[in-house]
Amino acid sequence: MEWASESGAVRRHRTGGERRGGPAVAQQPQREALAQEPLADACGGGARTRKRSGEGSGGGAGTALSEARAALWLALYLLALRALVQLSLQRLVLRGAAVGHQGEFDAHQARDYLEHITSIGPRTTGSPENEILTVHYLLEQIKLIEVQSNSLHKISVDVQRPTGSFSIDFLGGFTSYYDNITNVVVKLEPRDGAQHAVLANCHFDSVANSPGASDDAVSCSVMLEVLRVLSTSSEALYHAVIFLFNGAEENVLQASHGFITQHPWASLIRAFINLEAAGVGGKELVFQTGPENPWLVQAYVSAAKHPFASVVAQEVFQSGIIPSDTDFRIYRDFGNIPGIDLAFIENGYIYHTKYDTADRILTDSIQRAGDNILAVLKYLATSDMLASSSKYQHGNMVFFDVLGLFVIAYPSRVGSIINYMVVMAVVLYLGRKLLHPKYKTATYTKDFFCGLGITLISWFTSLVTVLIIAVFISLIGQSLSWYNHFYVSVCLYGTAAVAKIIFIHTLAKRFYYVNASGQYLGEVFFDVSLFVHCGFLTALTYRGLCSAFISAVWVAFPLLTKLCVQKDLKQHGAGGKFIAFYLLGMFIPYLYALYLIWAVFEMFTPILGRSGSEIPPDVVLASILAGCTMILSSYFINFIYLAKSTKRTMLSLTLVCTITFLLVCSGTFFPYSSNPASPKPKRVFLQHITRTFHDLDGNVVKRDSGVWINGFDYTGMSHVTPHISEINDTIRADCEENAPLCGFPWYLPVHFLIRKNWYLPAPEVSPREPAHFRLVSKEQTPWDSIKLTFEATGPSHMSFYVRTHKGATLSQWSLGNGTPVTSKGGDYFVFYSHGLQASAWHFWIEVQVLEEQPEGMVTVAIAAHYFSGEDKRSSQLDALRDRFPDWTFPSAWVCTYNLFVF
Repeated sequence: MEWASESGAVRRHRTGGERRGGPAVAQQPQREALAQEPLADACGGGARTRKRSGEGSGGGAGTALSEARAALWLALYLLALRALVQLSLQRLVLRGAAVGHQGEFDAHQARDYLEHITSIGPRTTGSPENEILTVHYLLEQIKLIEVQSNSLHKISVDVQRPTGSFSIDFLGGFTSYYDNITNVVVKLEPRDGAQHAVLANCHFDSVANSPGASDDAVSCSVMLEVLRVLSTSSEALYHAVIFLFNGAEENVLQASHGFITQHPWASLIRAFINLEAAGVGGKELVFQTGPENPWLVQAYVSAAKHPFASVVAQEVFQSGIIPSDTDFRIYRDFGNIPGIDLAFIENGYIYHTKYDTADRILTDSIQRAGDNILAVLKYLATSDMLASSSKYQHGNMVFFDVLGLFVIAYPSRVGSIINYMVVMAVVLYLGRKLLHPKYKTATYTKDFFCGLGITLISWFTSLVTVLIIAVFISLIGQSLSWYNHFYVSVCLYGTAAVAKIIFIHTLAKRFYYVNASGQYLGEVFFDVSLFVHCGFLTALTYRGLCSAFISAVWVAFPLLTKLCVQKDLKQHGAGGKFIAFYLLGMFIPYLYALYLIWAVFEMFTPILGRSGSEIPPDVVLASILAGCTMILSSYFINFIYLAKSTKRTMLSLTLVCTITFLLVCSGTFFPYSSNPASPKPKRVFLQHITRTFHDLDGNVVKRDSGVWINGFDYTGMSHVTPHISEINDTIRADCEENAPLCGFPWYLPVHFLIRKNWYLPAPEVSPREPAHFRLVSKEQTPWDSIKLTFEATGPSHMSFYVRTHKGATLSQWSLGNGTPVTSKGGDYFVFYSHGLQASAWHFWIEVQVLEEQPEGMVTVAIAAHYFSGEDKRSSQLDALRDRFPDWTFPSAWVCTYNLFVF
């Protein structure tokens, strides 16, 4: 059979007379003759010729694809793939795996540890719950494990209480100082000792007001059980295994820094495994490895019983678009040690809330995590590579699991070779068509590039359409309508994106490619999609991104499928057999795409509910959905041209989108939920504060008190106001322009993410242990700068802020590495914490003054945060918190703020 030889561009410019019968009619046989060319089937087919179809929009053999059949096949296909993905995600452990047997990880024992730790309650650094009760429980269990241990092994225990300081570029950059925080360190080694060690790290502290079951008590429970199993094993270890139960990770990674920079055992460590959480339960994802130590990935691949890993997650996380960080950074940057970072990622809606309880973590989740950690640690502790790990530091690794069954891993340089080989295959395939004289005569090249333009236009207009809808939804105050009902986002933004793509191609088919063969156009637009994905593959590979393997999959399998099905398409048209084989060939790229898309939405949807007041979440989600739609539709665009019509499909999609849009605008879908089985709370921070502002002479110029209210999502307090009428725009917080960070006691420097605050007047707070801050000395240095030395005492958590005045610069200080680090916005932010006992905090700053100013050279402020004990509460704060609806999670504490000018 033969393709239509005449391009739409030529036909579009014909005169009406030519259409009825004129020179063009006479020339038609010549065009068809020029278009004829034998084609060899890549899967063994013989020679054949292309022939113009007699149907305007039909496929081969004079037939066109039924719209209903095409839509049904594609819908069922995607649903079936989604069901496969869901089944793989629910399969946490292998059937028949040994559980609780001698030498095996026992999830029930680990759950017992977990329930005891979480029963203590919230465990903030510096609180008795964290520093005494949890530490005592850990030491008690470690002692019991030591008694049961095999004589082949030796267990050493140390309680470290480090003091130190460092700077970090997380959250715009700030400096951290810690004093007398707690680490519980256990070393399991051969009886004769070991010169090298692998580290396993968890943290037992939690954020304020959360029991912290997933973050990170379950990891510490897993480590206790792994310690028990390894210590009772009759298998000898070659190297030591160090278990670090750190007590100050939520204080922005302080305890891990104290360990890796100060503990004597740190020098033994050659690799580490960090256990973290960004969600509650499910599978633990390997989302960071290295840097540049492919042998570690191979160790995980070889040892893990239930693998779940992706280099895509690693490159997304390390890009910084996720507002989170882990102890992995500390070991990598300050210890120069390679490692593996794992985290639970499911159900991030209740991460860092009161709902993060032990009963929400499935025993199978604990079992799979324990099986994996035990196997990998045992593998590393008996590996010859660990002793000389630096020798194996060569390049990155491409790694990804296949539905949790196994992991494929290979060096990135091998990946680049594979990628460029795939690119060359496409170049040969498309080059043969674009450069062959017969195809040039048939204007294939022109139709190809017109098709490329139409595809890009369809994608662009699709993105613009969903963004317009998202912006409108945000402006009318209906953001996050999908937060509790994710299908709403698919029905609103997904259908709009698909409908717009179909609409643009339908217009092109009807008004540009007039009377062209459906098979010919299907061929053109398949090649266009192949070209676009090949372009992405080339760009990603050139930039050295390991994630380029996805594009390679999306080029290689469709190309092979196309070569194999084109013979059947030409002989029998776009029938059921063609569709079945075409979709079968697309099985692997589409299945893996849906697998990754699930992970994207599983991670990002909850994050959008705590990403601050400045980022419209609907715009972000609509953009992600539009991008996913572009990818998933790319190799299905040819069905638009093979089908007789698309009217019903477009009408159905438009109807679903319109109805969903009207329901969202009417407020039908409430964003939050207090459903005990699946809560999706709104996060609110309540800080009962008393602020005192001093002038250059030390006089109090302003003093006020109130409850400072921060909603951690874009909707602000719009949903809370009907329940608590006094929290409305009349009490919006005003920025103190002359004070650092607007004169409010920020716990972390997230002021650039949350600019909408409320300040409800309230009586003064009077902590039993008030914070004290004073200037100890002011002296001129030999290099003409002013050195200010301060002393501060107060609760376990304090924040110190600095803003230099005009004509003054902060040249150095006694914090971090000595070089002051500005936070986003230009002010300086210091995060301070201490353990249960700590001496007064002494530090100095040095100010270089270029010219004297009457208003002084620097403004400093200190905020004291009371996260535990009686000082944490006030009657007004408790009363206000109790008035919040049950679909919110109000995290409340007392704090003071004092500002000084020097």
